[in-house]
Amino acid sequence: MELREIRYFAQVARSGSFSGAALELRIAQPALSRKVRKLEKELGVDLLVRHGRGIRLTEAGSSFLKNAEAIDHLVRQSSDQVKAKVAAPIGHAALGVPPAAGLLVVPPVIERFRADWPLVSLHIREGISTSLQEWLLDRRIDVALLHNPPPLQAIETVPVLTERMVVIGPPTRRGGRADPRPHLRIRDLADLPLIMPSLPHNNRRLLEQAAVQHGVNLSILFEVDSVGLTKQLVSRGLGYSVIAASAVREEVARGLLRAIPIERPALTATIAIATPHGAQPSAFVSDLIAKLRETVRDLVRSGVWANARYLG
Repeated sequence: MELREIRYFAQVARSGSFSGAALELRIAQPALSRKVRKLEKELGVDLLVRHGRGIRLTEAGSSFLKNAEAIDHLVRQSSDQVKAKVAAPIGHAALGVPPAAGLLVVPPVIERFRADWPLVSLHIREGISTSLQEWLLDRRIDVALLHNPPPLQAIETVPVLTERMVVIGPPTRRGGRADPRPHLRIRDLADLPLIMPSLPHNNRRLLEQAAVQHGVNLSILFEVDSVGLTKQLVSRGLGYSVIAASAVREEVARGLLRAIPIERPALTATIAIATPHGAQPSAFVSDLIAKLRETVRDLVRSGVWANARYLG
């Protein structure tokens, strides 16, 4: 089994077709197909199902893809560490971010990182916190921003900010009247049809814990793991959701959603910088972590990350 075969398979899986992967890899499609067939023969299983519109992963293929990406990242990281000691800083770093926080943090982080490490490639992966935790454990990313991370021995977390959670609803109720309440309490959530991510999503876990503490029975109307889709459903009047204030700032400013503060007590989320336990990051990964913290600090102090408190 060759590393090249593993990388070729991973690219086909990500592209969804041999033709798209061949363009990305700049090799002939028949040669790419032979390499993947050879890998399947060596493993003794089918990794892909070929069809007219492209490919889909078999169960074995999905399992192998996780290992393939972890192997590729480990090889790149090992190579980067060696190169960093003997030559100019050339390497690869992988950062994982949740959707809403990523929109705020990633652009300024990339600008700062590229200024100091122009020859280091930076891979940004977006996902919900449970996915980010899994990628950290598999060493598929070097560092991540996590919402409300649970204590895990294999992951080291450093909280960097807290922010207000809000109830989001449509700008007006049916009939055209706006919801008159300036704020809600935890117990008021029992009266709302909620659209929330499924467990073990960290935001859902935070809300469930608050509900138990206050003796509230939540009414979960839909379970939706996509932040973007949740906002669309709420804006259409199909329910309410509980989300970090920063995740809806643009929609609230445009009048597409209404954000209602949760008070007495307030419900707050924590964002932490997370790394695999015991990891020995390269110089540029260590600097990426520092730049993450600096960027979060500046966003909070400038007011761009509103309703948040920096934990510096």
